[in-house]
Amino acid sequence: MALLTIKNLTVRFATSTGSFTAVDGVDISVDKGEVLAIVGESGSGKSVSMLAVMGLLPDTATITADEMRYDGQDLLHLSPAERRRIIGREITMIFQEPVASLNPSFTAGFQIEEVLRINLGLDRRAARARALELFQAVGIPEPERRLKSYPHQMSGGQCQRVMIAIAIASNPRLLIADEPTTALDVTIQKQILDLLMELQDRYGMALILITHDMGVVAETADRVVVQYKGRKMEEADVLSLFDAPQHPYTRALLSALPENATGGRLPTVSDFMAAEAAR
Repeated sequence: MALLTIKNLTVRFATSTGSFTAVDGVDISVDKGEVLAIVGESGSGKSVSMLAVMGLLPDTATITADEMRYDGQDLLHLSPAERRRIIGREITMIFQEPVASLNPSFTAGFQIEEVLRINLGLDRRAARARALELFQAVGIPEPERRLKSYPHQMSGGQCQRVMIAIAIASNPRLLIADEPTTALDVTIQKQILDLLMELQDRYGMALILITHDMGVVAETADRVVVQYKGRKMEEADVLSLFDAPQHPYTRALLSALPENATGGRLPTVSDFMAAEAAR
């Protein structure tokens, strides 16, 4: 059963030179407990699509959709108070650049305890105890000490783990991870991905993984949506996508994987566009 269903999502931004369409008629759905990867190069509308679901786009954005439902509830027509009972509690998001996403003026402990007090109604003592449990669950070393640390006092990997702890604090049913390994070294990337998959399995969450890394997709996803210039190019289960990609753009993405290198020239966007024009 679909937990989140989006049909014909379009996002336009007002600019000084006119309207710009960032997402153009995209359909996305994710089932309970499923791992869905949304892939594509920068500018393909991956993050914007999910920020539209979260209600985090600026006032310059115009969002339209034929349908946007979470567990049967119409997200398009909920009141702000009703949305707050879902967004940040049942649907949470891990943002790109964890150091920039955390408030530099407050300790990591304060920031996660604030989420626990607001979303779960915990008192100060209970929130501190739960924060410590969450830091331990995501593998932050010396968790008691790190509760008192500011973001600049922690590494990028530790800040990412703090963001994950905040995201799972209210036991969400759907977790959106937006490029969760950006700017991390390869070893830490693997640790973060393993952690996300472990938490997804432990808590039974649905997971939407936004990435441009097809190698990550192969290791983690059940199903894949491929986007390009705001449009959905292809959707398939992960095995079918890698074994028999149907769209030229998907084949271009897969050909860029190091293990698929043949020593010749890699396909370019121009090749993709030419293949599309010939169809």
